[in-house]
Amino acid sequence: MDAIAIEHRAEYVPGVMLTGSQIRAARALLGWSSQQLADRSGVHYATVSRAEQTDDVPSMRTASLRALQTALEAGGIIFLSAGDNRDGGPGVRLR
Repeated sequence: MDAIAIEHRAEYVPGVMLTGSQIRAARALLGWSSQQLADRSGVHYATVSRAEQTDDVPSMRTASLRALQTALEAGGIIFLSAGDNRDGGPGVRLR
C-alpha cells in the first residue's frame, strides 16, 4: 500500500479508536438501522455495513469513520476507549 493510501485508512491513523463493535453497539442503543446511520452520517450504506463486520477498527477512510462517530455522538452516544478513566473498559454508553 502506498503512503497516500495509508494516510487515508483509519487503521493507520493514531488516535482513531472507534471499532466496528462500538458502531454496532451504539446503533443498537439508539435503535437505528444501518440505513438510518448511513443517512445521518452521509456515509454510504455499504460502507456502514462493512465497518460493522469487524470487531476492530474498520479499514475505511478516516473521514468516513469520523462521520459515523459524529452522527452517533449527535444521537446521544458517548464512546469509551481502553484509556478512559471510566469504569467498564472499552465500549459505548448513552449520555
